[in-house]
Amino acid sequence: MAEAEVDLQSKTNNTEHHTSEISVDELIVRRGQPFTLTLKLTQPFNPDLYPLALIAVTGQSPSEDRGTKSCFGIPDIVKSSPPAKAAWNVALHKSSIPQMGILSLTVTPPANTPIGQHTLSVSHRDNEAVLGTLVVLFNPWCPDDWVFLSDESERQEYVINEQGIIYTGNGNYISSIIWDFGQFENNMVNICLKILDLNPKYIKDPAKDVSARCNPVYVSRVVTAMINCLDDHGVLEGNWGNSFRGGVPPSQWNGSYPILKQWFNIGCHPVKYGQCWVFAGVMCSVMRLLGIPCRVVTNFQSAHDTNKNLIVDENYHVWVEGWMKRPDLGNQYGKYDGWQVLDPTPQEKSEGVYCCGPAPVKAILCGDTNLKYDVPFVFAEVNADCIDWLVKADGSEVKIFCDSHRVGQNISTKYVGANKRMDITHTYKYREGSEEERAAFKHGVSSNIEDEEETESKKDEVSPVLMRFEEVRQTSVIPKISL
Repeated sequence: MAEAEVDLQSKTNNTEHHTSEISVDELIVRRGQPFTLTLKLTQPFNPDLYPLALIAVTGQSPSEDRGTKSCFGIPDIVKSSPPAKAAWNVALHKSSIPQMGILSLTVTPPANTPIGQHTLSVSHRDNEAVLGTLVVLFNPWCPDDWVFLSDESERQEYVINEQGIIYTGNGNYISSIIWDFGQFENNMVNICLKILDLNPKYIKDPAKDVSARCNPVYVSRVVTAMINCLDDHGVLEGNWGNSFRGGVPPSQWNGSYPILKQWFNIGCHPVKYGQCWVFAGVMCSVMRLLGIPCRVVTNFQSAHDTNKNLIVDENYHVWVEGWMKRPDLGNQYGKYDGWQVLDPTPQEKSEGVYCCGPAPVKAILCGDTNLKYDVPFVFAEVNADCIDWLVKADGSEVKIFCDSHRVGQNISTKYVGANKRMDITHTYKYREGSEEERAAFKHGVSSNIEDEEETESKKDEVSPVLMRFEEVRQTSVIPKISL
């Protein structure tokens, strides 16, 4: 625009939007929160004669009905079309000097803006120009954003903190790994947005995918699939064997950034190798960069183990939790809002893709296994009963022992603001053996069976699901997990 100059005030805006750790040169803002820019015209500004019109767009084929385009201006005579999904707004700040053509503009992307890179353009009189590009992220500081987290200490821990602890070992001897999440390292914005742009849903329908990026439920589910490489151009290749030739043994990683940087620099080919805690650590970094509060969680004596050998004995599994609202579940006064389980380790397919979640922790606690996404799977990981069967010479089996306490112990995450372990088992399950715990277990099993009967109505009977586990210490006894 030959008649104007613009200052995006990146340093000031990024500081106010808690993104200055990412960059002070590139404008990175959080949705639902205003930012300021200065526009200098060569002539006095008279909005009654010559209105100022702005347009914000993102993705391919932007449109107002998808929320990927917004038309707004001063005065507010540039009306959005009726189906506009995400309407930006602008106000003239009192520090402006219109008679000198100096405009201080306060621009606010709504709290349902699709995250990602946006282009901001302006037209005035007969001139049009691009003011610049900016990145919009989720905003846990904004009450209207689905990822809003009210406690500042938790926001600092689950969004801003770049260092953490991942717990490993077993329930009796818990050990820890210091993990560098590095979510604000150089080029992490481009790396994380590239992850979104390579997901199969974007490749199939870019406009629809970008529009859906307003929803943290959608975005987090995409990320779970993209951290592993089984269905797509994902970040990590898993390896649960004994040879790690051609790559790095999972135990040698101690941070996410080297993995993500390598993936980006080698043409988005999977990095070798990862196991559950590596997958979880990398996903936590991506989620925090995008603005979704996230923490790494370890489940000891998990019913779906770390080594893919279905051995329950002394194992653990690591996933992440992301914080968000779940109005897609009917939202009975926010019953299922809060922490959601997301598991990027490729274990089972969900809707045809190796991903898991988001599964509300509250639904797991209550045994509401008929809810999406993947609640029955996670419920089994923390609640399954172990049954030992004696296998006779003729092949018949005799039930000899049932252990309802064995699975899902010492569920752990890092404490807020301190380098110590916080036990969150009580958020997943009631006290073992209590009436509440047994009732939730029975409800979980019955809800899952009812759901299977509904989706597989052609079957006359639906039997309880049995997961068979091979015992490594006593070859004559085969424990089963009964759901």
